Amino acid sequence: MPRLPATTMTALLGIRLDEGPLEDVLQRLVEIAKDALPGTDEVSTTLERGEKAWTAAYTGKLALDADELQYERGYGPCMDAGRIGAALLIEDMREESRWPDYTANVVPRGVLSSLSVPLPIQTDVIGALNCYSRSPSSFPPEAVEAAEEVAGHLAVAVGNAVAYTEAATLVEQMRAAMASRSVIDQAMGIVMAQNRCDAAAAFAILTRASQNRNVKLRDIARTTVANVSRPSGR
Repeated sequence: MPRLPATTMTALLGIRLDEGPLEDVLQRLVEIAKDALPGTDEVSTTLERGEKAWTAAYTGKLALDADELQYERGYGPCMDAGRIGAALLIEDMREESRWPDYTANVVPRGVLSSLSVPLPIQTDVIGALNCYSRSPSSFPPEAVEAAEEVAGHLAVAVGNAVAYTEAATLVEQMRAAMASRSVIDQAMGIVMAQNRCDAAAAFAILTRASQNRNVKLRDIARTTVANVSRPSGR
């Protein structure tokens, strides 16, 4: 069975589950996955509890948009992979017939193939690791096996958090993730207006600012919105 590169395994094993909030641990894991998984342009992880699904971590707007198109409909590969406990591969979104309404809307966003692998966790929280590509037929068999290995590390992090976190706290984390998306959208609108660019370019600008300043993306977004909202002359 093909394994992840030694450098990737070292990075995965070097993550301490108690080194910060769950969202920070998951963010580090999806960033490692983006760099390591063949054919992948962007990565996210979906968590679902009861009737609520949310993106707990993501590497780019492409992945977030693809996830949220599924949440709006209540179905799609990233949700169904976690529900049925099986990997779901879409070779070409333009020819996919299992989720026609979703695929018709995600293709114009730039997604042409995807791979969703369930998180092997035994709790009331389910989820999936989602890999998205701007090209068709991007995921070879070894990518599926590598994604399953990364999904195992994600599952350990989520299972650990569920074991030591009360339900109310987990729900609050979900609400915080949704609130973060709202402020990021506002900040993107501001950057688009200031730079006369599209949404993808605006997201890239915010991401670079986050990386350069070593500040979380949501905090960069809040600062951007606050600076524009502040009355002039004060």
